[in-house]
Amino acid sequence: MRRILIALAATALIGGMAYAQTAETTTTETFVTVRPTDVLSYNLIDRNVTNNAGDTIGEIKDLVISGGNLSGYIVSVGGFLGMGEHYVMVNPKAVKITYNENDKNWTAMMNATKEELAKAPEFKYEGRWQR
Repeated sequence: MRRILIALAATALIGGMAYAQTAETTTTETFVTVRPTDVLSYNLIDRNVTNNAGDTIGEIKDLVISGGNLSGYIVSVGGFLGMGEHYVMVNPKAVKITYNENDKNWTAMMNATKEELAKAPEFKYEGRWQR
């Protein structure tokens, strides 16, 4: 009888450990650590976007998140003091975000002109995206 109880206890212990290991690997991580290469959104919002020639071609106004991933930047184009500007969504892969340690400054650069951005499909803050 004693052997049967020991065998049952050992089986339950091993089975419980296997279940716990399986449960750990299938859950998603709730808390993560910010890496030194990550960028916080407040460093991007209202950040001027320049091109390779150093011309300011727009300004990042918003971030588009889709399925938990960054899918685009909303960039304002044209206008003066908020009048006459329109918005376009830009692929995040098209914008190079860098941080200069010496200047303690973030930059956003893309290979485009003001004219190309002005001709891009317009994004409008309306409906579910109304401000």
